[in-house]
Amino acid sequence: MKTLGHWLASPWRRSLAAALAGALPVLAFPAPALWWCAGLALVPWLLLLRSAPTGRRAVYDGWCGGFGFMLAMHHWLLPSLHVFTFVIAALLGALWAPWGRLVLRMLGPAAAPRRVAAGLVVVPSGWLAIELVRSWQGLGGPWGMLGASQWQVAPALRLASVGGVWLLSFLVVAVNIAVAVLVAVRRARTPALAGLVATAAVTSAAWVWAPRPDTGGTVAVAVVQPGVIAGPDRRFDREEQLTRRLAGHGVDLVVWGESSVGFDLADRPGLARRLTALSRQTGADLLVNVDARRSDRPGIYKSSVLVGPAGPTGDRYDKMRLVPFGEYVPARSLLGWATSVGKAAGEDRRRGSRQVVMDVGDGLRIGPMVCFETAFPDLTRHLAQDGADVLVGQSATSTFQGSWAPAQHASLAALRAAETGRPMIHATLTGVSAGYAADGTRIGARLGTDASTARVYDVPLAHGTTPYVRFGDWTVHAALLALVVWAVAEGVRALRFRRHAPARRVPPARTAHGSPARPGR
Repeated sequence: MKTLGHWLASPWRRSLAAALAGALPVLAFPAPALWWCAGLALVPWLLLLRSAPTGRRAVYDGWCGGFGFMLAMHHWLLPSLHVFTFVIAALLGALWAPWGRLVLRMLGPAAAPRRVAAGLVVVPSGWLAIELVRSWQGLGGPWGMLGASQWQVAPALRLASVGGVWLLSFLVVAVNIAVAVLVAVRRARTPALAGLVATAAVTSAAWVWAPRPDTGGTVAVAVVQPGVIAGPDRRFDREEQLTRRLAGHGVDLVVWGESSVGFDLADRPGLARRLTALSRQTGADLLVNVDARRSDRPGIYKSSVLVGPAGPTGDRYDKMRLVPFGEYVPARSLLGWATSVGKAAGEDRRRGSRQVVMDVGDGLRIGPMVCFETAFPDLTRHLAQDGADVLVGQSATSTFQGSWAPAQHASLAALRAAETGRPMIHATLTGVSAGYAADGTRIGARLGTDASTARVYDVPLAHGTTPYVRFGDWTVHAALLALVVWAVAEGVRALRFRRHAPARRVPPARTAHGSPARPGR
């Protein structure tokens, strides 16, 4: 330990250690998918933070750890954004700077057992506040929320139906804190054990009492995944060929991926006629995604368009939440230089203004989303409230083949399904495509990044409302309330300390001759 402490005495070495420790939790996400390590992955970072010699050093360690976490989570952006990936990681990593100071305050060597016990609630609440801030679309959206690492764990999915991915993040951080306390703070092991028991109790209660979706009936949803094909015309030809193979399979809906149609259908009526013919051949409506300049209004939109046997139905959803730098450049006048060092958008896409639930027929209603919109739990929650029976995500991760991004993206659909109690289909151009039941479990086999095919998923329909859909982000509100209560308590404690602190004795002023000054002289 002395050797380690000596090694960490160097500020640069300590910063490197913090960055590496902050990157560890990413191993719990796809593609490594070591979900079980999430309950331990934060421990090295927490131990480093609580050992910081000063509050300022804890701030630096928090920033460096946040930088490591963000860079590891988004490392697959390097081929597209190059050096700007490091800039983004540094900016977002700064969100963890005050969290580092909070960890030292609540768990540091000078912290009393009661303060450590409070830290089991306050520190996870601080983490949730960070996730809330960075969930803003302008900062990149909620990609890589810590709770999302538990997408394939059945008890965690049940918890998501109660409090969303937010509740999972809170509990994962709380478990890490309890483990760190057990390792390093002997005098506070009792509250740490109590915290672990409480987490187990909450999980068990959710497993037993959380309402399960009521299932009844199935629909056949086909996903068409053409694979990596250059050029919108060649891609359309391949998608058309794969869709024809679905004729006679009794499908109810055919879904193409994001940017599956590269031309506005009003400008290319021939494409609209070909889609209409496909709908007649398969006996199902087609949900395609048009990525093109609109003929009826200025600008480029990404739009989910429903096409039936009689042609385009008029149901259209324009993507609302765009990918920063990929589909628009925030503050382009200031950050436009990103287009010269990477593959940032040369022209900003236009935003839609509202979500849309589409009627497919036979009483089936679907809620479409495009690309990383599936990372936002509020969007799927609102679609469920508006009556969507099946959630549909259309994506294209073609740029990131061979990276962790496709698997990470597909895993989000499991959480959105569990949160809302609605099945979800994740359809992509190049993989990973997958289907999930209303409890978040996978339906059938997924389509990997090496597949160019069409697959039919028998999707069990579900009814009822989950607690998360009913009560929303109550976990976030509770966390923010906990932080406010803690801040008020700290303020009151500081005020009492000042009032009861002994007055400092000021020595009497002396005259030029060295004798004490007397009043009136």
